[in-house]
Amino acid sequence: MNKKSFAVFGLGRFGGTIVKEFYDMGIEVIAIDKDETKVNEYSKYATYAVCVEVVDETTINELGIRNVDHAFVSFGDNMQSSILTSLILKEFGIPKVWAKAQDDRHAKVLEKIGVDRVIHPERDVARRIAHHIVSEKMIDFIELSKEFSIVEIVATDKIVGRSLGELNIRAHYGCTIVGIHRHGSFIVSPSAEEIIQNGDVLIVIGHNNDIARFEDKGV
Repeated sequence: MNKKSFAVFGLGRFGGTIVKEFYDMGIEVIAIDKDETKVNEYSKYATYAVCVEVVDETTINELGIRNVDHAFVSFGDNMQSSILTSLILKEFGIPKVWAKAQDDRHAKVLEKIGVDRVIHPERDVARRIAHHIVSEKMIDFIELSKEFSIVEIVATDKIVGRSLGELNIRAHYGCTIVGIHRHGSFIVSPSAEEIIQNGDVLIVIGHNNDIARFEDKGV
C-alpha cells in the first residue's frame, strides 16, 4: 500500500507540530510558509519545505501539491490567506482539506467553501481539559461532533470481573465499547465474552448524554 502524502500550509505552533509529528511517523510532508525563518526551522522535519509569499494556482502546480492526499491549512490570524488557500485546494481536488479556524465566523466561511474538517485547537483542548477535570473516571475525551464523542474511561471495581455481555452496555446505556487498553496491549472490538480486568481502560463511543449516563451509573 502506498504511503499517503501530506501538505501543511502555515508553520506556526499548530502547523509546525503537525509537521514534526509526521516526521516522527515517517510520513512524507510538504511544509509551506511565507516566513523564511519558520521554513528553515522546519525544513529538517519536512520532506520538502518552501517559502511562498502567496499561495495560488501556480504555486500549487509548481510544488506538486495537487498530488497530495491530505492538506492542512493553518495560517494563524490571516483569515484571508486561510480561506483562499483552502478554496484553491478544494478546487484542485485535494481529497481531504482540513483548516484551522481562529473563530466561529472564520469556521462558517471554511464550512461554506467545502473544507472537510474545521479545527478549533484552543476550543477542542479546552473541552478535553474540562471533561478530564470534572470526571474521576474519564482520562481522555475526543469530540466527534456536537453530539457524539469517543472517550477513555477507567474500569472501576463495580464492573471488574464481569463480561461485556453481562454488562450489556449498549442496551442499557446506548453507547458502545469499541476497544480496551489492557496492560500495554489493545483489544479491538472485544467480544461479549471478554471479562473486564482491574486496570482496564474502556474506549467508549456514543452520544454525549449516553456516555454521561454510563459514566455516572454504569461504570
